[in-house]
Amino acid sequence: MKSLKLKIPSLPENIRIVESFIDHARDQFRFDDLIYGNIMIAVTESVNNAIKHGNGFDVEKNVDLSLEVAEQSLRFTVRDEGKGFDPADLPDPTAPENIFEPGGRGIYLIQHLADEVKFSPKGNEIQMTFYLDNQ
Repeated sequence: MKSLKLKIPSLPENIRIVESFIDHARDQFRFDDLIYGNIMIAVTESVNNAIKHGNGFDVEKNVDLSLEVAEQSLRFTVRDEGKGFDPADLPDPTAPENIFEPGGRGIYLIQHLADEVKFSPKGNEIQMTFYLDNQ
């Protein structure tokens, strides 16, 4: 199995490095534009969550990003050094009382862009799997 790895300090400006990582992966593994858009949004959102919520913008803490490439899928894993969270405790962003809230849609969005989403039991790691169409 082919893979790529990246470790970045918890600075919001490092999202640019993540975008370059995804661009490099697209060039190397040749996935199409539709899946590329979903990956770009889901992975950058998850890294942003790891920087902000997981590591609390602590530059001494890192975010690890990895990609594993299989024949029919791409799996991105994002891990932070924070205490974790329970995704079941997140409010539903589509509920009437939350519809006008400015935040709280990241995990919801990720779950709708990726084909599979799994959280570690601790809640400081997310795996996002994207299925490849037979190209």
